Amino acid sequence: MVNSTPYHLFDVVGIELEYMIVDASTLDVRPISHHLLKDAQNEPVSEIEHGRTAWSNELTHHVIELKTNGPRASLAGLAEDFQLQIQVINKQLATDGARLLPTAMHPWMNPDREMQLWPYDYSPVYEAFHKVFDCRGHGWANLQSMHINLPFCGDEEFARLHAAIRLVLPILPGLAASSPWIEGKFSGVLDKRLDVYANNSRKIPSVAGRVIPEAVFSRQEYDQQIFQPMFAEIAPFDPDGFLQDEFLNSRGAIARFERGAIEIRVIDVQECPLADVAIAALTIAVVKKLVAEDWSPLLAQKRMDVETLRSLFDATIQTAEQTALSDAGYLDLFGIQLPSITVGELWRTLFDQVKEEIRTVAPELISPMEFILSHGSLARRMTSIYGENLSRNELHAIYELLANCLEGGQLLGAKE
Repeated sequence: MVNSTPYHLFDVVGIELEYMIVDASTLDVRPISHHLLKDAQNEPVSEIEHGRTAWSNELTHHVIELKTNGPRASLAGLAEDFQLQIQVINKQLATDGARLLPTAMHPWMNPDREMQLWPYDYSPVYEAFHKVFDCRGHGWANLQSMHINLPFCGDEEFARLHAAIRLVLPILPGLAASSPWIEGKFSGVLDKRLDVYANNSRKIPSVAGRVIPEAVFSRQEYDQQIFQPMFAEIAPFDPDGFLQDEFLNSRGAIARFERGAIEIRVIDVQECPLADVAIAALTIAVVKKLVAEDWSPLLAQKRMDVETLRSLFDATIQTAEQTALSDAGYLDLFGIQLPSITVGELWRTLFDQVKEEIRTVAPELISPMEFILSHGSLARRMTSIYGENLSRNELHAIYELLANCLEGGQLLGAKE
């Protein structure tokens, strides 16, 4: 989203999805994203447009990003657009004996041995990241997420949007956890991607902060409390100044003032775009209700402190939709007057209140969201159906099935 047009709250949305490129037979990662990203002269480029979508590179050479090609007024038809691009990409990758693999982490990749940075344009920035943080870790080299960009115009809209998003971040793993395995073993955590992501930037703590953003509600406050401390802390490690920009911010939601948007970053990629876009639709609808103060006043939303939200976030990373919620102050912000409720039950309650609004805009997203709420997060479905402690061959079989789900646009466990 470019700030040349003053988009207002919920006028438009931007969605980004990241996928791994893997060997079609072994499912090991393949650092060949440049085979997909070529200009008319057959030279590698960082982005190419495909109608209503675009493809772009990421930090590592085995990841490709699909995204809306500019702001989009509605989620209607977006899953279908992404699905078509996945099939186009898989057809191209087949000539290299490769294909796309979904979910938020590769289940047996060893990034210390297999990580390769994108070596073409923009590579000096990636090299600077690598020099400071050593990107041979799972939180850098082995993660795929969905980003949702929501626009704002001016401090008043920013305050409302930032307050609402901060409240939603801790419970998003309850919908979207899809990363239970790491280096061939069950991690004990349903959203391992976020577990490692939370410690990603520990060398420079201000870069990610507490992942849950600070309670700041104006551009000036954001600059003073987030940007400037972050830039000052990294400056001794970044003499060329490559990283002293707002993109350095690694919180779970980041303000992109240059775009006039807040980017939500804590949602794991699912098994197919239909699931991803359904989760995006519910997330946006709930944020919209909070912004409108339908459940609680803005002042009360602003008062929710970082540590309370981070504690809930950590718990939800572990157990996803089965996480118990008993903080009366937090539940009250969503209009819930119960002593205790699970994260999954909270999402079901919220979905029931926004379902008709979603149906009006994108009716194709109702069924997949109903399925996820009824059968659990993808991580829960994978471990419940197939078990937790699996052999390499068993993991291979599951992820081959997931690659087929991605190709065919089907949810894991759903009847065709």
